Amino acid sequence: MPLIAIVVAALAIGFEQLVQWKYGPMGIIAFVALSVGIKAKNTMIGGVGAVILVMLLAQSG
Repeated sequence: MPLIAIVVAALAIGFEQLVQWKYGPMGIIAFVALSVGIKAKNTMIGGVGAVILVMLLAQSG
């Protein structure tokens, strides 16, 4: 069980670093808002994070 938690944490950190490298600080803010919104079951915060991420993805495409 601890091995699975370590692997999941490593994947999350890797994804966070990828977002920061590709989309900068705004990507990290959006990712954190989305994560906090999902964990807290707060649709407002999660929605704001999701919208920012979608805007960043649309801008780079």
